[in-house]
Amino acid sequence: MKLDILVLSAHPDDAEISCGGTIAKHVSLGYKVGIVDFTKGELGTRGTPQTRKEEAAEAARIQGIAVRENLGLKDGFFQNDPDHQMAVVRTIRKFQPRIILANAVYDRHIDHGKGASLAYDASFLSGLIKITTQDDHGHAQAPWRPEAFYHSIQSLFIEPDFIVDISGFWETKMAALRAFKTQFYDPNSNEPETYISNPTFLKMIEARAIEFGHAIGTTHGEGYTVRRYPGVNSLFDLR
Repeated sequence: MKLDILVLSAHPDDAEISCGGTIAKHVSLGYKVGIVDFTKGELGTRGTPQTRKEEAAEAARIQGIAVRENLGLKDGFFQNDPDHQMAVVRTIRKFQPRIILANAVYDRHIDHGKGASLAYDASFLSGLIKITTQDDHGHAQAPWRPEAFYHSIQSLFIEPDFIVDISGFWETKMAALRAFKTQFYDPNSNEPETYISNPTFLKMIEARAIEFGHAIGTTHGEGYTVRRYPGVNSLFDLR
């Protein structure tokens, strides 16, 4: 399945936190969007790999994405090394996305920065013809490099290079986040409180979306950073 946008994220729920509105908006516009989570989030204080899997599937349904897969890398301990790079290269060549969205270049969780670097390096390697890979059926994969690669912004504030208008899609983003019942605030939960289960976390995420939205004259926005300058065909492409 060829995708327009592939979201590569370290953990289930990273995509929803950082770019859930962007995902929902582009699905509504008819683009094929997929998510590949690197790990099962097995080191998370709350929930289990099984509950995270079920929650990720429900979030995918809410967002209407075309596919969601998990690479099963080791939570907390995966590295940006050749073995992991090749696993992500095979994923990129499998879906041949036009655009890749990845984790923030740095963040509170150590996996986010690692995931960002792993995704970026693999996206470059994926375009090299002398790197050979096979799909799950043993067929040779063609080289593929996306047209664009952007990093989302998650827990820590990073100055965005551009902001996507997600007005009209905030409630879809929140519904997808609420699908991760074990991870966020639940007054009936007996599990230990974590950084993201504290009720102020989602308030912070919304406050940032409002701030980014205000910066571009709309209600909500999601910010992104780039590795190279984005180009525009006309000044009228900018708002």
